[in-house]
Amino acid sequence: MSELGERLGLSSHVSPLGYKVAKLMKRYPLPGCESIEEWLMAVAFFRGFRIVRLPRQFNERELIPSLDDLSNEELAVALCQSERRDEPQMLRLPAQMISRKVIDVRKLILVARRERATRILAELARQAVMVEPDHELWKKIHKQLDEEPALPQPVVHWSRIAEPVMKNGRFNAEKWVLVS
Repeated sequence: MSELGERLGLSSHVSPLGYKVAKLMKRYPLPGCESIEEWLMAVAFFRGFRIVRLPRQFNERELIPSLDDLSNEELAVALCQSERRDEPQMLRLPAQMISRKVIDVRKLILVARRERATRILAELARQAVMVEPDHELWKKIHKQLDEEPALPQPVVHWSRIAEPVMKNGRFNAEKWVLVS
């Protein structure tokens, strides 16, 4: 499978966060997680971010890194790196983390700049503010990363980071809200 950066025309770089995640993966192995992407998604799952269904069952008592070892901001950025596999489904997890407001925006953007993940994060923000223009965190991210050039194509369609609110149980959505 190709990298996200390949599709978007972004280059990969030597990532300090990538080294950190690889070390944590060895210290906290999760059965059946053979790739960094699988491991990152499983860590997010164990932290309660379950918008993405994992391909395998895990023991609920698996040991994962603490927030001191790997913050939610670092986890979100690690999932947004151009070096990751081109699986837009994965990008739903950082979107859910931000929408749920368990992220410090200042720290997130600092890590994203260091890891060269700002263009992907900026594109997620563009999609999110289309759904909820007044979402406090997404608005801040969008404003702070406004100078990032748009990508040649969206990393994920806005409907993948939102859910419909039905009116009177009918099929047509009354409105859409970000998944949190």
